[in-house]
Amino acid sequence: MKLNYLYACLISIISLGCASSVKSVQSDPFYKPASDSIAYVGRVKKTDDSVTIYWSGTSISFRFKGQSLKALLRDNTGKNYFNVVIDGDSLHYFKLDTTKRFYTLAENLKDGEHTVQLVKRTEWDRGTTWFYGVKVQRGSLLTLPSPNKRIIEFFGNSITAGYAIEDNTGGDSPDSIFTNNYYTYAALTARHFKADGYYTVKSGIGIMVSWFPLIMPEMYNRLDPNDSSSTWNFSAVTPQVVVINLFQNDSWLVKKPDHPSFKLRFRTKPPASPQIIDAYRSFVSKIRTVYPHAYIICALGSMDATKENSPWPGYVLEAVKQLNDPKILTHFFPYMNKGGHPRIKDNEVMAESLIQFIEKNIVW
Repeated sequence: MKLNYLYACLISIISLGCASSVKSVQSDPFYKPASDSIAYVGRVKKTDDSVTIYWSGTSISFRFKGQSLKALLRDNTGKNYFNVVIDGDSLHYFKLDTTKRFYTLAENLKDGEHTVQLVKRTEWDRGTTWFYGVKVQRGSLLTLPSPNKRIIEFFGNSITAGYAIEDNTGGDSPDSIFTNNYYTYAALTARHFKADGYYTVKSGIGIMVSWFPLIMPEMYNRLDPNDSSSTWNFSAVTPQVVVINLFQNDSWLVKKPDHPSFKLRFRTKPPASPQIIDAYRSFVSKIRTVYPHAYIICALGSMDATKENSPWPGYVLEAVKQLNDPKILTHFFPYMNKGGHPRIKDNEVMAESLIQFIEKNIVW
């Protein structure tokens, strides 16, 4: 009898332990990427088990109630940085490694509901990231608010990517820790209008010539920017406003006949004004084809392509004139007259300029 009693007690303890373990597992639910409680903004590749992230400014949003929120991620290079924005206010960032593992996005928050946004700081040349889902400790994901009705897409170079935007060392460092698309004029403008921002950008890129073989007319329609056969479905997202801020790199490289990219694109003779204008007009026409109803703002600046007596704003103006489209507009950021790329304060000035222009000229 005593043995039977002890055996029964042991079984009871084991059962309670198993029940406790099951309860613990159930209290920390894992949500796969396809969950309706997870929202994405950016050109991403979705499957049932993962979402592939390439582009600057791509974001993943969650709303949750619980003790902590952890995301399961992997990076193919270990060179990408992501911002974590909590309740639209506090921000911290972390660097990914090449191991598939959980990263803590939020913890030790006050009781109640919270929003968390995971935002890619860095450019696609720093590598590809995979998101496999999110785990909530002692809580759950909640239904997200209705998606933003406004969408802005930006086609740009290093200025719009946020290259060296946080470099306060006095240089213009290529270290990706200093790149942060989140604080660019583009992202600031999108957040001002409560719009989803899409950033089809790459440092060094141009319309006619880049510091590397690829140019924007060859990249603008890609889902995976590394793959020429990977195409983006433009009907999936329809922006009301498109901003093109290109030509800065063209303005430098047309003066460098010994550069390999110059030789690739022009051989020995730099392009004349009609050729430059035609190249710009042709690219804007491509954007008009995929977005037939959007306002298109042909912008330029704030580096030396818009300095006094620069011919490049004139090329943009003439191309837009030839297009003869009332919904294609021009806006030039004043030359900031300083070395290196625009920093955060410079981008705040640019954002204010673009915001005022949009408020004055566009109804959406």
